[in-house]
Amino acid sequence: MPRPIFADPKTDFAFKRIFGSEDHKDVLVAFLNNMLDLDEAHRIVSVNLLPPEQRPAVAELKLSIVDVKCTDARGATYVVEMQVLQVEGFEKRVVYNVAKAYVNQITRGDGYPDLNDVVGITICDFLLWPDTDGRQLPMLTRWHMTEQNTGAKELNQIQLVFLELPKYDTSRPPQTMVEKWAYFFREADNLTMVPEVLADHPFIDALDAARTASFTAAEWDAYILAGIAIQNERGALAVAEQRGEQRGEELGLRQAVEGLCDVLGIELNNERRREIANLNTAELAALVARLRERKSWT
Repeated sequence: MPRPIFADPKTDFAFKRIFGSEDHKDVLVAFLNNMLDLDEAHRIVSVNLLPPEQRPAVAELKLSIVDVKCTDARGATYVVEMQVLQVEGFEKRVVYNVAKAYVNQITRGDGYPDLNDVVGITICDFLLWPDTDGRQLPMLTRWHMTEQNTGAKELNQIQLVFLELPKYDTSRPPQTMVEKWAYFFREADNLTMVPEVLADHPFIDALDAARTASFTAAEWDAYILAGIAIQNERGALAVAEQRGEQRGEELGLRQAVEGLCDVLGIELNNERRREIANLNTAELAALVARLRERKSWT
């Protein structure tokens, strides 16, 4: 297959190459500063990447791309991950992952004052919070604990940041740095050249890291395998969803059969219940139609 000019930064291999390597720490630092909109006194000044063996080996995290440890002027820690598919309990898992990073800063004998703030930044390639009539959240949201009545923000030790890529406004060119990052994640692998809106640091450096012409044969194979892994996982989730919908439809039809029999005074003996249990969706629908028409089992 022909190579795209730039790799998809949402895949495991490309994300690690762009944001999780020693050669491109400046890209990671710029990304974090843009996501957090930090003032000059609190901007991130150094990045310490977690070695692979320190990243959590949890099944649900297999599509989380990279964790990074970043130190800003206050010594805060930042945990960053890319999530391409929504899985059950996703929000709880994110909170757990960030809370664990906070707790794991100290060991037995260390004091609580040694704990530094932890911020979790998650890039979502799906709608985490779709718009509703009563609520419309922006593409980038920042969450932390506040006092319910006054809104006081004294407990900022753990914060969460989410960038929902599907909420990017495609009707106009990106304007803010956050919009440019969203555009980069969504469109990089479709670009044939560096567009004007991404022609400055850090985006031009990020695109340079994603340029597939610089990949070795082994790196290209790793990139392809990372994309296949995502597609396989996406297919598995689609099959599971389809099976869940089918089971739900069959359950609804069985309940309809039982309801009709109750209304019509038809006895559901063991033999008839076994018969119902062995019917597929189409056969159950036919039975419901027959009961409604004939008002009897036969």
